[in-house]
Amino acid sequence: MNKPLRRVAIFCGLLVLALLIRVNWVQFVQGDELKNDPHNRRVAIERYSMPRGNIIVDGKPVTGSTTTDSGDFKYKRTYKNGKMWAPVTGYASQAFDANQLEKLNDGILSGTDDRLFFSRTVDMFTGGQQKGGNVVTTLDAKAQRAAFKGLGDKKGAVAAINPETGAILALASTPSYDPSTFAGNTNKDSEAYTALQKKNNPDEPMLNRALRQTYPPGSTFKVVTASAALENGLYDDVDAKTRSPLPYTLPDTSGIELKNEGNIPCENASLREALKVSCNTVFGKISADLGNKKMKAEAQKFGFNNPEIDTPVRAAESIFPTDNRPQNAMAGIGQASNRATPLQMAMVASAVANGGKLMKPYMVEQLEAQNLSVVQQHTPQVMSNPLSPENAQKMQSIMETVVKDGTGKNAQISGVTVGGKTGTAQHGENNKDNPYAWFISYAKTAKGTPVAVAVVIEGSDTLRNDIAGGALAAPIAKDVMEAVLESNK
Repeated sequence: MNKPLRRVAIFCGLLVLALLIRVNWVQFVQGDELKNDPHNRRVAIERYSMPRGNIIVDGKPVTGSTTTDSGDFKYKRTYKNGKMWAPVTGYASQAFDANQLEKLNDGILSGTDDRLFFSRTVDMFTGGQQKGGNVVTTLDAKAQRAAFKGLGDKKGAVAAINPETGAILALASTPSYDPSTFAGNTNKDSEAYTALQKKNNPDEPMLNRALRQTYPPGSTFKVVTASAALENGLYDDVDAKTRSPLPYTLPDTSGIELKNEGNIPCENASLREALKVSCNTVFGKISADLGNKKMKAEAQKFGFNNPEIDTPVRAAESIFPTDNRPQNAMAGIGQASNRATPLQMAMVASAVANGGKLMKPYMVEQLEAQNLSVVQQHTPQVMSNPLSPENAQKMQSIMETVVKDGTGKNAQISGVTVGGKTGTAQHGENNKDNPYAWFISYAKTAKGTPVAVAVVIEGSDTLRNDIAGGALAAPIAKDVMEAVLESNK
């Protein structure tokens, strides 16, 4: 080969090598970046090129797919009773992407997950319809219906958990929205989505209040404070008198007194009596006596200050603050900077009900391929142990007194042992806004403890003086617990 031809061959070889390097760089190094680029429509087109797999509740789909003539997309998502299930499913939209279970499990639902390769290949050779896999949830349809119906036109949320496994049984939030209204890619879909945004709708129907909104937990947090008193040895007999003067002056203040709600017997009241009538003075002093470090440590065992509680949808972080002495006393009764999601307070009731063992909450039982073979199965996991079994039994005893003889009587269920705690949390500067009504509870039968519930009412048409956890939230919790008990017969 003469010299000019050799040079041409070397140059061509270098060009081919550069091309190979570039192809591999684009495919393997930049692949994910290009795939996730919002301007890359191929991903969205592929996502809706076949029927989307379903989200399953009690063996039945709460989602579906239908053909569409909107441009490049062959199918779009549909929802059954979308408003009730939106806090669980989230949405999948041709125009606005997806969120919650629809987003987190998009590979399974759209059929693009590598774990579905075998079943896709089988369908290709057998002529079976190409479609996505399924997400099987832990939700109980009866419990979800009871929660959604109970909330009605109130602004609030419900979270219900199986204490023995951590399985989420209900997750309701109101006001809600129907994801079907903007599942497509038309002007009508765009108008529906825009109307739901916070700036256009201050009620925020797309906010998942059960997982993503935090509230002052009010007196429901006294369950954590009582647990901290037992776990740290401040008190060991729930029926013995506490060292709780009346009036009680907040520490490090110039005589600021912590008030009780009403004329109730709180002076040196036992833990049982104090929880039954909800004494601020007793639990505020317990928090002050233990100090912020011990209170914070116990709250964290229940799940507070954990920014990574994934269900798999991530819950907002519930906060027990690092505070000075007077603020720590107020945090001990669920006020000051103390903030919790409904899921977090359901976890508190769940841990007490489960003998002191807190199971990690989850709402996806398994992922299925198109042929219904199991791709991934969830295994329940212990998250922490906030209480010893002995102290958990003591807490169960006094929470059951709250429902039997105290502020939680509206949650009583005939023939069933129910434990609970009411809460009415101050809201707004100088408590100028209507308070939040809370109730946390669990139901126990001879077969076990299948459910723990938290309910918060953020807003309703109830007169301010009539707002109370026992009046507004407890009946909803009762209905949810009864629904779960019915499902477990």
